[in-house]
Amino acid sequence: MAAGRGRVILKTVKEIIVQFCPFESNVRGAREFLAAIGTEKARLTNSNCRIVADVKHDETEPVIAVTFNDGEKLVMKAANLTTREMLSFFTERCFAKDPQAQEMASKKSH
Repeated sequence: MAAGRGRVILKTVKEIIVQFCPFESNVRGAREFLAAIGTEKARLTNSNCRIVADVKHDETEPVIAVTFNDGEKLVMKAANLTTREMLSFFTERCFAKDPQAQEMASKKSH
């Protein structure tokens, strides 16, 4: 699971729902995404973030639904996305919503 090695920060996230049918062949990315956001390190970045694994048994396509603290929603249809792609986009959106992270990044670049 090399894709999940990046740092996941849930500070700007209210809720993440990972929905998948474990019997489908296209759920690997969704399961790996769930594993990456469910680590103790990630959970410590926001103990109020609700993470739900919605396991279906009806051939449902894997979907990751993220609700940010500001109410914005991000829905990733995971069937044709890799874990790396989903984590990259998720991290990018979280960074864009965190003014402290942006400020620290700009200080590092100077």
